[in-house]
Amino acid sequence: MALTTRFTEAFGIEHPIVCGGMTAVGTAELIGAVAEAGGLAFLSALTQPSPEALSKEIARCRELTDRPFGVNLTILPTLTPVPYEEYREAIIDGGVKIVETAGANPAPHLPAFAAAGVRVIHKAVSVRHAVKAQSIGVDAVSIDGFECAGHPGDDDVPGLVLIPAAARKLTIPIVASGGFATGAGLVAALALGASAINMGTRFVATQESPVHDNVKQQIVDNDELATEIVFREFGNTARVARNSVSSKIVEISQREGAQFADVAALASGARARQAVLADGDVEGGMWWAGQSQGLIDDIPTCAELISRIVSQAADLIAGELTNAVAR
Repeated sequence: MALTTRFTEAFGIEHPIVCGGMTAVGTAELIGAVAEAGGLAFLSALTQPSPEALSKEIARCRELTDRPFGVNLTILPTLTPVPYEEYREAIIDGGVKIVETAGANPAPHLPAFAAAGVRVIHKAVSVRHAVKAQSIGVDAVSIDGFECAGHPGDDDVPGLVLIPAAARKLTIPIVASGGFATGAGLVAALALGASAINMGTRFVATQESPVHDNVKQQIVDNDELATEIVFREFGNTARVARNSVSSKIVEISQREGAQFADVAALASGARARQAVLADGDVEGGMWWAGQSQGLIDDIPTCAELISRIVSQAADLIAGELTNAVAR
Protein backbone atom coordinates (compact mmCIF):
# COMPACT_ATOMS: atom_id res chain seq x y z
CA MET A 1 0.00 0.00 0.00
CA ALA A 2 1.34 3.43 -0.93
CA LEU A 3 0.07 7.00 -0.98
CA THR A 4 1.24 8.82 -4.08
CA THR A 5 1.62 12.60 -3.83
CA ARG A 6 3.48 15.38 -5.64
CA PHE A 7 6.29 14.88 -3.16
CA THR A 8 6.68 11.12 -3.60
CA GLU A 9 6.68 11.54 -7.37
CA ALA A 10 9.17 14.42 -7.35
CA PHE A 11 11.63 12.70 -5.01
CA GLY A 12 11.21 9.09 -6.09
CA ILE A 13 10.05 7.62 -2.78
CA GLU A 14 7.27 5.21 -1.90
CA HIS A 15 5.56 6.96 1.03
CA PRO A 16 5.07 10.68 1.86
CA ILE A 17 6.92 10.36 5.15
CA VAL A 18 10.19 12.14 5.91
CA CYS A 19 12.73 11.83 8.72
CA GLY A 20 14.50 15.18 8.66
CA GLY A 21 18.08 15.73 9.75
CA MET A 22 18.67 15.41 13.50
CA THR A 23 22.01 16.11 15.13
CA ALA A 24 23.50 12.99 16.75
CA VAL A 25 20.48 10.93 15.65
CA GLY A 26 20.67 11.14 11.86
CA THR A 27 23.19 8.36 11.34
CA ALA A 28 23.21 5.45 8.91
CA GLU A 29 21.29 2.97 11.09
CA LEU A 30 18.17 5.14 11.32
CA ILE A 31 18.36 6.72 7.88
CA GLY A 32 18.91 3.38 6.15
CA ALA A 33 15.96 1.85 8.00
CA VAL A 34 13.59 4.69 7.05
CA ALA A 35 14.71 4.51 3.43
CA GLU A 36 14.24 0.73 3.31
CA ALA A 37 10.71 1.22 4.66
CA GLY A 38 9.90 3.57 1.78
CA GLY A 39 10.30 6.94 3.46
CA LEU A 40 12.87 9.66 2.87
CA ALA A 41 15.46 10.27 5.57
CA PHE A 42 18.45 12.55 5.96
CA LEU A 43 21.87 11.89 7.39
CA SER A 44 23.00 14.84 9.51
CA ALA A 45 26.15 16.19 7.84
CA LEU A 46 27.41 18.11 10.86
CA THR A 47 26.97 15.12 13.17
CA GLN A 48 30.07 13.89 11.39
CA PRO A 49 33.28 15.59 12.61
CA SER A 50 34.65 16.18 9.12
CA PRO A 51 33.67 16.03 5.45
CA GLU A 52 35.75 12.85 5.16
CA ALA A 53 33.71 11.26 7.96
CA LEU A 54 30.51 12.27 6.17
CA SER A 55 31.74 10.52 3.02
CA LYS A 56 32.22 7.34 5.05
CA GLU A 57 28.76 7.66 6.61
CA ILE A 58 27.17 8.06 3.18
CA ALA A 59 28.97 4.91 2.05
CA ARG A 60 27.84 3.09 5.20
CA CYS A 61 24.23 4.08 4.54
CA ARG A 62 24.51 2.74 0.98
CA GLU A 63 25.43 -0.63 2.47
CA LEU A 64 22.09 -0.62 4.34
CA THR A 65 19.79 0.47 1.51
CA ASP A 66 19.64 0.94 -2.23
CA ARG A 67 16.67 3.31 -1.89
CA PRO A 68 16.87 7.12 -1.97
CA PHE A 69 18.15 8.95 1.10
CA GLY A 70 19.50 12.44 1.62
CA VAL A 71 21.83 14.57 3.71
CA ASN A 72 20.90 17.51 5.91
CA LEU A 73 23.21 20.52 5.75
CA THR A 74 22.39 22.98 8.52
CA ILE A 75 24.00 26.37 7.95
CA LEU A 76 24.44 28.31 11.19
CA PRO A 77 26.90 30.84 12.61
CA THR A 78 29.47 29.09 14.78
CA LEU A 79 32.43 30.10 16.92
CA THR A 80 34.61 27.71 14.95
CA PRO A 81 34.23 28.07 11.16
CA VAL A 82 32.59 25.08 9.48
CA PRO A 83 33.92 24.02 6.04
CA TYR A 84 30.46 24.03 4.47
CA GLU A 85 31.81 23.91 0.92
CA GLU A 86 33.77 20.76 1.74
CA TYR A 87 30.71 19.13 3.30
CA ARG A 88 28.77 20.11 0.18
CA GLU A 89 31.38 18.48 -2.04
CA ALA A 90 31.30 15.33 0.09
CA ILE A 91 27.54 15.15 -0.50
CA ILE A 92 27.93 15.61 -4.25
CA ASP A 93 30.89 13.24 -4.56
CA GLY A 94 28.95 10.64 -2.57
CA GLY A 95 26.27 10.58 -5.24
CA VAL A 96 23.54 11.86 -2.91
CA LYS A 97 20.74 13.43 -4.97
CA ILE A 98 18.57 14.98 -2.24
CA VAL A 99 19.67 17.58 0.30
CA GLU A 100 17.78 19.19 3.16
CA THR A 101 19.09 22.65 4.02
CA ALA A 102 18.27 24.51 7.22
CA GLY A 103 19.33 27.62 9.09
CA ALA A 104 20.75 30.41 6.97
CA ASN A 105 19.93 31.16 3.33
CA PRO A 106 21.12 28.21 1.19
CA ALA A 107 21.56 30.36 -1.96
CA PRO A 108 25.39 30.13 -2.04
CA HIS A 109 25.15 26.34 -2.29
CA LEU A 110 22.31 26.01 -4.81
CA PRO A 111 24.32 26.42 -8.05
CA ALA A 112 26.70 23.59 -7.13
CA PHE A 113 23.84 21.33 -6.08
CA ALA A 114 21.87 22.13 -9.23
CA ALA A 115 24.87 21.43 -11.45
CA ALA A 116 25.21 18.01 -9.80
CA GLY A 117 21.52 17.19 -10.21
CA VAL A 118 20.85 17.45 -6.46
CA ARG A 119 17.31 18.40 -5.44
CA VAL A 120 17.04 20.70 -2.39
CA ILE A 121 14.39 20.83 0.32
CA HIS A 122 14.72 23.89 2.58
CA LYS A 123 13.38 23.98 6.13
CA ALA A 124 11.44 27.13 7.00
CA VAL A 125 9.51 28.28 10.07
CA SER A 126 7.41 31.01 8.46
CA VAL A 127 5.54 31.65 5.24
CA ARG A 128 7.82 34.56 4.35
CA HIS A 129 10.91 32.38 4.66
CA ALA A 130 9.26 29.62 2.63
CA VAL A 131 8.36 32.07 -0.14
CA LYS A 132 11.95 33.35 -0.15
CA ALA A 133 13.27 29.80 -0.43
CA GLN A 134 11.00 29.14 -3.39
CA SER A 135 12.13 32.35 -5.08
CA ILE A 136 15.80 31.30 -5.00
CA GLY A 137 15.06 27.95 -6.60
CA VAL A 138 14.70 25.20 -4.00
CA ASP A 139 12.65 22.17 -5.06
CA ALA A 140 10.47 21.83 -1.95
CA VAL A 141 9.94 23.44 1.43
CA SER A 142 9.63 21.74 4.82
CA ILE A 143 7.59 24.08 7.01
CA ASP A 144 7.90 23.77 10.81
CA GLY A 145 4.91 24.57 12.99
CA PHE A 146 5.28 25.75 16.58
CA GLU A 147 4.73 22.17 17.81
CA CYS A 148 8.08 20.98 16.48
CA ALA A 149 11.22 20.05 18.35
CA GLY A 150 14.23 22.21 17.60
CA HIS A 151 13.90 25.81 16.47
CA PRO A 152 10.32 26.85 15.59
CA GLY A 153 11.14 30.55 15.23
CA ASP A 154 9.45 33.39 17.09
CA ASP A 155 6.06 33.68 15.35
CA ASP A 156 4.46 30.88 17.39
CA VAL A 157 2.16 29.78 14.56
CA PRO A 158 0.99 26.14 14.84
CA GLY A 159 0.77 23.83 11.86
CA LEU A 160 -3.02 24.00 11.58
CA VAL A 161 -2.62 27.59 10.37
CA LEU A 162 0.96 27.63 9.08
CA ILE A 163 0.61 24.76 6.60
CA PRO A 164 -2.42 26.09 4.68
CA ALA A 165 -1.03 29.64 4.88
CA ALA A 166 2.13 28.39 3.17
CA ALA A 167 0.14 26.35 0.65
CA ARG A 168 -1.62 29.53 -0.47
CA LYS A 169 1.70 31.14 -1.40
CA LEU A 170 3.81 28.25 -2.71
CA THR A 171 3.75 26.29 -5.94
CA ILE A 172 6.47 23.78 -4.98
CA PRO A 173 5.73 20.72 -2.78
CA ILE A 174 5.35 21.28 0.96
CA VAL A 175 6.47 18.92 3.73
CA ALA A 176 4.50 19.56 6.94
CA SER A 177 6.60 19.36 10.10
CA GLY A 178 5.82 19.66 13.80
CA GLY A 179 3.44 17.49 15.82
CA PHE A 180 3.17 14.56 13.39
CA ALA A 181 3.24 10.96 14.60
CA THR A 182 0.14 9.19 13.25
CA GLY A 183 -1.82 8.36 10.13
CA ALA A 184 -4.44 10.89 11.16
CA GLY A 185 -1.75 13.56 11.16
CA LEU A 186 -0.67 12.56 7.66
CA VAL A 187 -4.25 12.86 6.37
CA ALA A 188 -4.61 16.24 8.06
CA ALA A 189 -1.39 17.50 6.47
CA LEU A 190 -2.52 16.38 3.02
CA ALA A 191 -5.89 18.07 3.55
CA LEU A 192 -4.15 21.31 4.56
CA GLY A 193 -2.10 21.45 1.37
CA ALA A 194 1.10 19.56 2.18
CA SER A 195 2.21 16.54 0.19
CA ALA A 196 4.28 14.81 2.91
CA ILE A 197 4.93 14.93 6.64
CA ASN A 198 8.22 15.20 8.49
CA MET A 199 8.65 13.40 11.81
CA GLY A 200 11.58 13.81 14.17
CA THR A 201 10.57 12.88 17.72
CA ARG A 202 8.48 9.95 16.44
CA PHE A 203 11.51 8.47 14.65
CA VAL A 204 13.72 8.94 17.73
CA ALA A 205 11.40 6.48 19.49
CA THR A 206 12.04 3.60 17.08
CA GLN A 207 14.09 0.44 17.36
CA GLU A 208 16.73 1.64 14.91
CA SER A 209 17.21 5.08 16.46
CA PRO A 210 20.83 5.36 17.73
CA VAL A 211 19.93 6.72 21.17
CA HIS A 212 19.71 5.02 24.55
CA ASP A 213 16.56 3.01 25.27
CA ASN A 214 15.90 5.22 28.31
CA VAL A 215 15.41 8.21 26.00
CA LYS A 216 13.00 6.28 23.80
CA GLN A 217 11.00 5.15 26.84
CA GLN A 218 10.93 8.68 28.22
CA ILE A 219 9.36 9.91 24.98
CA VAL A 220 6.71 7.19 25.35
CA ASP A 221 6.11 8.16 28.99
CA ASN A 222 5.96 11.91 28.28
CA ASP A 223 2.77 13.69 27.27
CA GLU A 224 2.12 16.72 25.08
CA LEU A 225 2.96 19.06 27.97
CA ALA A 226 6.42 17.61 28.52
CA THR A 227 8.36 20.17 26.49
CA GLU A 228 9.95 23.48 27.35
CA ILE A 229 10.60 26.62 25.30
CA VAL A 230 14.17 27.80 25.87
CA PHE A 231 16.51 30.53 24.55
CA ARG A 232 13.69 32.91 23.59
CA GLU A 233 15.35 35.63 25.64
CA PHE A 234 18.48 35.22 23.53
CA GLY A 235 16.74 35.37 20.14
CA ASN A 236 17.11 31.65 19.45
CA THR A 237 13.78 30.09 20.49
CA ALA A 238 13.93 26.30 20.82
CA ARG A 239 11.63 23.49 21.97
CA VAL A 240 13.20 20.73 24.06
CA ALA A 241 12.10 17.95 26.38
CA ARG A 242 11.07 19.16 29.81
CA ASN A 243 13.44 17.95 32.52
CA SER A 244 15.37 19.41 35.44
CA VAL A 245 18.04 20.84 33.14
CA SER A 246 15.67 22.57 30.71
CA SER A 247 13.62 23.94 33.61
CA LYS A 248 16.79 25.34 35.17
CA ILE A 249 17.72 26.94 31.84
CA VAL A 250 14.32 28.66 31.73
CA GLU A 251 14.65 29.86 35.32
CA ILE A 252 18.12 31.35 34.77
CA SER A 253 17.20 32.87 31.41
CA GLN A 254 14.35 34.84 32.94
CA ARG A 255 16.57 36.56 35.47
CA GLU A 256 17.21 40.23 34.83
CA GLY A 257 20.33 40.75 32.72
CA ALA A 258 20.74 37.06 31.91
CA GLN A 259 23.09 36.17 29.04
CA PHE A 260 23.42 32.95 27.07
CA ALA A 261 26.76 32.39 28.76
CA ASP A 262 24.83 31.86 32.00
CA VAL A 263 23.16 28.72 30.59
CA ALA A 264 25.76 27.57 28.08
CA ALA A 265 27.11 24.75 30.23
CA LEU A 266 23.61 23.43 30.93
CA ALA A 267 22.68 23.65 27.25
CA SER A 268 25.86 22.00 25.97
CA GLY A 269 25.20 19.72 23.02
CA ALA A 270 28.26 17.63 23.84
CA ARG A 271 26.96 17.09 27.38
CA ALA A 272 23.55 15.96 26.09
CA ARG A 273 24.98 13.65 23.47
CA GLN A 274 27.06 11.81 26.04
CA ALA A 275 24.97 11.90 29.21
CA VAL A 276 21.52 11.60 27.66
CA LEU A 277 21.66 10.04 24.21
CA ALA A 278 24.60 7.70 24.85
CA ASP A 279 24.42 6.97 28.60
CA GLY A 280 20.65 7.17 29.03
CA ASP A 281 20.45 9.74 31.85
CA VAL A 282 17.34 11.62 30.74
CA GLU A 283 18.06 14.28 33.40
CA GLY A 284 21.69 14.59 32.36
CA GLY A 285 21.36 17.39 29.82
CA MET A 286 19.09 19.34 27.51
CA TRP A 287 17.66 17.22 24.71
CA TRP A 288 15.28 17.81 21.84
CA ALA A 289 11.66 16.64 21.70
CA GLY A 290 8.41 17.99 20.30
CA GLN A 291 4.81 18.06 21.44
CA SER A 292 4.16 14.91 19.41
CA GLN A 293 5.40 13.04 22.48
CA GLY A 294 1.75 13.07 23.53
CA LEU A 295 0.90 10.86 20.54
CA ILE A 296 3.69 8.31 20.97
CA ASP A 297 3.09 5.17 23.02
CA ASP A 298 5.39 2.51 21.62
CA ILE A 299 8.85 1.88 20.14
CA PRO A 300 8.34 0.09 16.81
CA THR A 301 10.75 -0.59 14.00
CA CYS A 302 10.78 2.05 11.26
CA ALA A 303 9.13 -0.43 8.90
CA GLU A 304 6.33 -1.11 11.38
CA LEU A 305 5.82 2.59 12.05
CA ILE A 306 5.66 3.68 8.41
CA SER A 307 3.40 0.77 7.44
CA ARG A 308 1.05 1.63 10.32
CA ILE A 309 0.88 5.32 9.46
CA VAL A 310 0.22 4.69 5.79
CA SER A 311 -2.42 2.06 6.61
CA GLN A 312 -4.17 4.38 9.08
CA ALA A 313 -4.09 7.21 6.56
CA ALA A 314 -5.48 5.05 3.77
CA ASP A 315 -8.32 3.85 6.00
CA LEU A 316 -9.18 7.41 6.98
CA ILE A 317 -9.12 8.61 3.38
CA ALA A 318 -11.38 5.70 2.43
CA GLY A 319 -13.75 6.64 5.24
CA GLU A 320 -13.23 3.44 7.18
CA LEU A 321 -12.98 5.28 10.50
CA THR A 322 -13.67 2.19 12.60
CA ASN A 323 -10.52 0.56 11.23
CA ALA A 324 -8.26 3.57 11.68
CA VAL A 325 -6.68 3.77 15.10
CA ALA A 326 -5.48 7.37 15.57
CA ARG A 327 -2.46 6.35 17.52
